[in-house]
Amino acid sequence: MPVTLAELARRFGAQVRGAGETQITGVADLERAGPGQIAYVGDKSHRRRLGTSAAAALILNATDAAAHRGNALVVDNPQLCFAHIAAFLHEPVRNATGIHARALVDATARIAPTAVIGSDTVIEASAVIGVDVEIGPGCYVGRGAEIGAGTKLIGHVWIGANSVLGCRCVLQPGVIVGSDGFGYVLDGERWVKVPQLGRVVVGDDVEIGANSTIDRGALNDTTIGDGVKIDNLVQVAHNVRIGEHTAIAACVGIAGSTVIGKRCAIGGQVGITGHLSIADDVRVLAKSLVASSIVAAGTYSSAIRTEPAASWRRQVVRLKRLDETEQRLRQLEKEILSLKRGT
Repeated sequence: MPVTLAELARRFGAQVRGAGETQITGVADLERAGPGQIAYVGDKSHRRRLGTSAAAALILNATDAAAHRGNALVVDNPQLCFAHIAAFLHEPVRNATGIHARALVDATARIAPTAVIGSDTVIEASAVIGVDVEIGPGCYVGRGAEIGAGTKLIGHVWIGANSVLGCRCVLQPGVIVGSDGFGYVLDGERWVKVPQLGRVVVGDDVEIGANSTIDRGALNDTTIGDGVKIDNLVQVAHNVRIGEHTAIAACVGIAGSTVIGKRCAIGGQVGITGHLSIADDVRVLAKSLVASSIVAAGTYSSAIRTEPAASWRRQVVRLKRLDETEQRLRQLEKEILSLKRGT
């Protein structure tokens, strides 16, 4: 449904430059936007295309707006405004309420009348499905699990027994919440499984990407705070606690009993060893290894950037000689100290 530029400005706290009556029907990127579409300029690389875009309007900050002659919405954070407008103009279509004929729902489960249960989904005994919940095809909700109002399981999502999901969460296909943690104790030459008796408790407004897994606690719960965003292919082990509004990129592995603070940003392929804590407002760059606690806010990295192969081979040779080099330095220090004493 078309909406005027002036109406978008009113809804999202922007200032209009140009024709406020311009009709906007959708969003697009700066290069491909055409009539009826709105785009945004988010960084310096986009600025050179300001004069060439065919978009009906652009979302700009005040500096870029001064150099643009066309229609615009002027805001402090163009990308954030674009996200709000995109969500407003492209609101997903909600499926009809009710339980699909091919779903299997236990008689003791409590399903809100406005919930949607897709085909081939299984809801076990005593599960609680809240108002406006949407559960797509092929999902599994275990015994005693609770799913809060407005949460969406897109499809083929597995929720273990007694797990708790808050309100307005989104779980992408392949997500597993509440599987057993990796708990074993060595008995001679064989491993004995430690029963995993805790739960997973997920807060409100959490999003979990495709094929990510969150293990139940061994005794205490694994907890995910409100507003946490987890990308695809992330492993969260048992007893982990993740603070509110932390974002975790793809392929991160978090070992058991780790505590991550609020508003952290964990880059792709970061490995975090177990039984440590990370303070609030920490940023860990991609491919880093976190092997000890981080006690202060800031940006951390342990990655080695790509080098030409020949250069890297020489560095590896030097690394292998570090112990020998250290021993020689220590010997030289002793000899120098002995000479000083002799004088």
